Amino acid sequence: MVMGVRLRMDPAEERRHSKRQQDHINMLGFVSDSEYGIPKRCPCGGRIIDEVRRKDDYDTLPGKRFFTCQNYEADGFHYRQPWVIGVQEEIERLTKRVVEAEEVMLGSSNLCKLIDRLEDQVKMLSEQVEDLTVQVATLEKVCFE
Repeated sequence: MVMGVRLRMDPAEERRHSKRQQDHINMLGFVSDSEYGIPKRCPCGGRIIDEVRRKDDYDTLPGKRFFTCQNYEADGFHYRQPWVIGVQEEIERLTKRVVEAEEVMLGSSNLCKLIDRLEDQVKMLSEQVEDLTVQVATLEKVCFE
C-alpha cells in the first residue's frame, strides 16, 4: 500500500507468490512432522550436534540440552529439539520394538510346540501307513492264492 492505494501484482506473479508461500508452509509442516525421536540428519543435510547451553546463555534453565542442526537458523527448516523430548520419544520407539520382538519370540515358541506336535502326528500316521501296507500285502496274498 502506498498512501492508501494498494498496488496490484500481475495475476501470474500473484499465483507464483502464493505457490511459493504454500510451498514454504508445507515444508515447515514436513520438517515439524519429521521431528521424532533422536534426529540423525537435518532436512537441510546438516549434521546433528548435541548442544548444551551454558548458564550465561540461558539463565532460567542452565545446562539445557538440545539436538541441533549444525547449520541451525530459527527459520523452521532446521532441527532444534530439546534433548529430553528426543530421548523420551526414542525410548518409546525402542520399547515398541522390544514388545513387537517379544511377540515374535512368543509366536516362535508356540510354532516350535506346534511343529513338535505335527512331527508326532506324522510319525504316528507313518506307522499306520506301514501297518496298512502290511495288511494290504497280506490280503493280496490271500486273494491271489
